[in-house]
Amino acid sequence: MSNEDQSIRGLFAKAERAREDLGESYEPNSPTFQENLEKTIATYIQCLKKTEDFSLFSPNETLEDISSSDIQYMSINYHLAELIQKVFTPEVSARKEHLLQARARYELFLKLLDSYDMLNNGDAKLFESYNEDKQNFSTVSTKDAAARRDVKIARFREEKELKRKLEYLRQNPKLAEQDDQVVRDLNLTSIAFMVHQTFQSLESLAQELHIISLAPPAPPPGQSARPHDGREDGRDKDGYSERLDGQVGGLRYSGPILSSDGKPMRPFTLLDNRQTLKKNVFRPDHSLPTMTIDEYLEEEKRRGGIIEGGGPQSEIRPEPNEDDLDAADAETMKARAWDEYVEENPKGSGNTLNRG
Repeated sequence: MSNEDQSIRGLFAKAERAREDLGESYEPNSPTFQENLEKTIATYIQCLKKTEDFSLFSPNETLEDISSSDIQYMSINYHLAELIQKVFTPEVSARKEHLLQARARYELFLKLLDSYDMLNNGDAKLFESYNEDKQNFSTVSTKDAAARRDVKIARFREEKELKRKLEYLRQNPKLAEQDDQVVRDLNLTSIAFMVHQTFQSLESLAQELHIISLAPPAPPPGQSARPHDGREDGRDKDGYSERLDGQVGGLRYSGPILSSDGKPMRPFTLLDNRQTLKKNVFRPDHSLPTMTIDEYLEEEKRRGGIIEGGGPQSEIRPEPNEDDLDAADAETMKARAWDEYVEENPKGSGNTLNRG
């Protein structure tokens, strides 16, 4: 039995070292990272198979029956779920398959802990809520900001406490060898922290799977998604396209431009020719003048927008021409008419409202 335990311990330690190395990488989509990721997943699967062959965890046992060193093997499915989520694939269907596999691993991890009564009351209720509605699972109500804040604070404190214990154990390795309870408490705390992370990941998985379900279906096999003219998005080498229903911002519009009553059904742009577009590229962002100031004043004067007269010049009257008899008669008639008007309308005759 000691040889079997040593084999499991060796595989698990190898998988843990490989997982830590992956965590230090900054290129998760690189071929090297993905290759190492597959090897790490395979090592965890071998370790999981060993635990099943040796029946380390049985439904007939309790948590007290499990040795302190074997508690760490309960996290294998949790680590597998985390690693499977990092598998890169450009196909939507393949991504969905990996998400479902990760979700199944998280479920196995929680079911194992639930069989040993290792979930506290809050986690047990969350697990029950998850089983009732996996697609819309949420750790806290999205409308209750205070509850969400409290959960985040609790997780942060637990993570901080876990890191403190891990750092203390690394600085005192002999303490764990001498005290089995220290190792047990550390492993149980680590498992409890993973439970919190599991529910958070299940919530994220539900959101991502919902987004994937809204994605348009892939084209049938053999049908190209590119235009048949051999040009990407119908554009030539200059980047110009005559199409009005092209792809804008990743969304392709199709169907008629205008409805039967003349209303636009989708965005479109009216263009006259390519030369006009090229001329308008490097033009100023303000309107340039089309006439001089003198031309503008002449145009305003012609339209009647400028009133002449008034001011000191209006008091200067031209001297009458004694030889112009018609003009003299017109002035005389004007003065006589004014005198008659003043006689008929004395000053104050029109104000009859305020008389006493």
